[in-house]
Amino acid sequence: MGDVLFAGDAAHIHPPLGGQGLNTGVQDAVNLGWKLAATVQGRAPEGLLDTYHAERHPVAAGVLHHTSAQRVLADPRASGDVAALRDIVIDLLRLPDANRHLAGLMSGLSLRYDLAGEHPLTGHRMPDADLLADAGPTRVSALFRAGHAVLLDLAGIVPSGLRLPAGVDLVRAGSTTDLGAAALLVRPDGYVCWAADDAATLLPAVARHLATVPTGMYDKGNGHQGTTDRERP
Repeated sequence: MGDVLFAGDAAHIHPPLGGQGLNTGVQDAVNLGWKLAATVQGRAPEGLLDTYHAERHPVAAGVLHHTSAQRVLADPRASGDVAALRDIVIDLLRLPDANRHLAGLMSGLSLRYDLAGEHPLTGHRMPDADLLADAGPTRVSALFRAGHAVLLDLAGIVPSGLRLPAGVDLVRAGSTTDLGAAALLVRPDGYVCWAADDAATLLPAVARHLATVPTGMYDKGNGHQGTTDRERP
């Protein structure tokens, strides 16, 4: 048996209201897993593993902060002031925008990482949507079953001779949902690290966020996508 990395979620110092320890723990594991794999396999860009702490520590600090507020609001021995505050919060939760904000906060789905890139989608979680690929209909969420990053080309802007590093899958598909860009590069944990309407900045984004880019990036002789690229539903 090789080395085993054990990670768990059993050292709570905050109330378990809303299951936020579980939500945070799952995102911690997925965030660390793909970065650790890329590092161990020697294909990670410099400093990739360090971004685990930079991205996830503020999330844990945020959980401690807003579970403290939940603890006060849920106290069965609440003072009159807290009871009044609770009534106001209940009224706010009836507003769709406030409800959506707090739901995203508790689930972790509203999280945005501070990733380099000019497109407004960069750093946000990739929305799930219906796709139509050559092999038939599928969904964005189904593209990540292999645990790889996904380059989703929705408008045919990715050159046919482009070669991508191992662990990055090219998927060409159409969508009736406007996903905000002609192509998106999505990390294995589901967060957009590049989005654009042309491919001019694609390879630098791959090298910055995901993996070292191989030599011979374009195979113009036969239009081959490269041995590590896959077009799949």
